[in-house]
Amino acid sequence: MDVQNSTLWSDDEVHTFLCLVADKRFQCELDNETRNEKVYRELSELMATSGYHRTAKQCRKKLKKLKRTYWKIKDDNGHSGSKRKDWDWFGQMDAIYHPGPASNWKKIGVNSATAGGQHGNVQPFSDEDASVETLSHCSSFSDGASVADDGGDASEDAAQEDFQYKLKGFIDSTVDKSAKTRQGALDGLKTAMATRILYEFISERRMTVTDSIERCLKKGKGEEQRAAASLACLLCIQLGSGIESEEVFKALKPIFKNILADGSANIQARQAVATSLGLCTLVAEDDVLDVQATMECFENLFTRSYARADGTCPSVSPQMSQLHTNALLSWALLLTICTSNQLKDILHKHLAKLQRLLESEDVNMRIAAGETIALLFELARDMDPEFEFDNWDELCDRLNALATDCVKHRAKTDKRKQRSVFRDVLKAVEEGHFQSETIRFGTERMTIDSWVRKRTYDAFREFVGSGMNYHLQANEFIRDVFELGPPMLVDSATMKAMKISRFERHLHNSAAFKARTKARNKFRDKRVDVGEF
Repeated sequence: MDVQNSTLWSDDEVHTFLCLVADKRFQCELDNETRNEKVYRELSELMATSGYHRTAKQCRKKLKKLKRTYWKIKDDNGHSGSKRKDWDWFGQMDAIYHPGPASNWKKIGVNSATAGGQHGNVQPFSDEDASVETLSHCSSFSDGASVADDGGDASEDAAQEDFQYKLKGFIDSTVDKSAKTRQGALDGLKTAMATRILYEFISERRMTVTDSIERCLKKGKGEEQRAAASLACLLCIQLGSGIESEEVFKALKPIFKNILADGSANIQARQAVATSLGLCTLVAEDDVLDVQATMECFENLFTRSYARADGTCPSVSPQMSQLHTNALLSWALLLTICTSNQLKDILHKHLAKLQRLLESEDVNMRIAAGETIALLFELARDMDPEFEFDNWDELCDRLNALATDCVKHRAKTDKRKQRSVFRDVLKAVEEGHFQSETIRFGTERMTIDSWVRKRTYDAFREFVGSGMNYHLQANEFIRDVFELGPPMLVDSATMKAMKISRFERHLHNSAAFKARTKARNKFRDKRVDVGEF
């Protein structure tokens, strides 16, 4: 039976596959977060001996889908009052996975009723921990044969067990009486989610984590609320776009909107919520009208920084200006998923008024406004290549003034950053040009070739930070967003063959430095011509 090219699995095929997966040896190797290509190749070979030809990649994908469905049904059936669901493979999957997690935690000695006291002094991951975990996961793309012996496998299993124990401690500590302990637990979970793929572990406990985030947002203060809002975004990124993230966002969205609209709430919490609400909506919102309602919440904030009709700017504190900037950037992020009719209304209502934000005293607000204007022009031209703007000449004059700004009372770093951005914005408005950028991660490359792609990339990078390259490699949801296809599994031999020598790297860097110097000299000459010095 040759079904290698078929996407559908027969019942006999799934039954055979689960019987193989149930083997304790396979479970020991698969019961961690790494993708072990060697194990999946062996499963593929064993399937072939039974007459079912499946690749290692197909086996991995099928197991992940089965596990996702199993944990979803198990979680739903565990809620009181919910109608019990059934599934053909639930019995086999329950026999494989139900004893595992429970027995593991009992072995370690974690009790959910007393864990708060046991982990009261839990500390967040250090930078060293984060780097180790990231390297551990990056190595998961290499061949499993890199582990020398059984002792290495045992050591890796022990490290994975210890890591999960640590995560469980963080989750339990988010309900601790001490604000310092809760803050440390939130930071620890943030670091873990930013540097690793934890879908299976998090999916089982997503509502527990959501309850903790909700509690911290309602009862916490300042930094705790800020950390909880960021953790909510990372949780949605881990779960991806689907029913799990929708459940999480449905519980947290009303709280986000209440904090955002509450003028008496902590300003740092409102700033964090303004950013988190935008990305969570992008990931987990499935209703166009709800997206529009969220965008209106952002509009109610950043429009307060519009310059008045007489040209004077409203008096806004630096912290409030940062809130308005965050709201504008989240609003711009949601522009990327708006329908054509919504975009037409937004262009008519806001494009002319957004110019008023270019008069703001805050350099970050001016830059955010400029990038949003460039994004709107790009979206408008995608809908209508002949798009015209009534105040085009006036807008270009203003953008050119900001691109060559030499006002003495502004800081040099602010002027330098502003001029760099507005040169690109001016080209986007005048010529429809975007200065592309190449992101390299592992053996792959991604080109940021539009303002839409840039705004999306910047939004994700703000939360995962240094883990962005790893998520581009391994996070299936983020890869779908940027149309990168399924994660690539590259063995260690291939990685070694693709690695360039130090001398070649030196030559490449020298050439890049020379080209950059020439480009900068051209810009310096232009600035002299306009009388900056």
